[in-house]
Amino acid sequence: MVLMDRATRFLWDMHCGRKDRKMFKKAMGLLCQVIEHTGDLTLLTDGERRYGSLLFELCSQALCNGKRGRPKKTLPQGVKVRLKNKGSQRHKRGPKRPKYQAPYPEHPDTPQPVATTEIHANHLEAFHTSLRRRCAAYRRRTNMYAKKTGRLQERLDVYWIVHNFVRVHFTTRQVPAVALGELFLNKIERSSKAPHRCQRHHPQNQLCDCGRHAPTCYSVSCRQWHAQ
Repeated sequence: MVLMDRATRFLWDMHCGRKDRKMFKKAMGLLCQVIEHTGDLTLLTDGERRYGSLLFELCSQALCNGKRGRPKKTLPQGVKVRLKNKGSQRHKRGPKRPKYQAPYPEHPDTPQPVATTEIHANHLEAFHTSLRRRCAAYRRRTNMYAKKTGRLQERLDVYWIVHNFVRVHFTTRQVPAVALGELFLNKIERSSKAPHRCQRHHPQNQLCDCGRHAPTCYSVSCRQWHAQ
């Protein structure tokens, strides 16, 4: 199970195991934390309805409109769920499901900027293809060489770290965590934490009253730095 931010390619969650209610509920609990911090979320799935059902179960709110009766439950304001029903439905009886669907009621004040052409999981499918090329536990399309779920999860955790915090993504030209704003490092703070050249050349020298200049340093680079 993989949850990916489409704009930055940041992986929120990546777990392996049986696709039971416990795994889905854990992943949707993470999305509920994202909703609490951002107040805006668009969940796009490729036919798996358990994502939206558990998200609706965990974070649904009662819509108080002043009318009589039990208030209707909706998703929080700013949260949208879109589903793409793939495959043919000719063999199914009864009414056919639309290809693009909003399966759960949403808040009336939630904007609806999602176009039908954007409801897909192509970016995630491309990530799965890349994962099978790079991870040794996936060397065939159907067979998996990992013998235990715990060992496979260890490989996925390492790949999660490399993907989010180490490797530059070829599409965004940035590390996903940097693009998301998780690892913003100010150049001024980084330069202020760097040791003075004189202290690197002569660690035994004590700094003067200003706290930056060493009293005696005869290296050319340090003299140029003092001249500036």
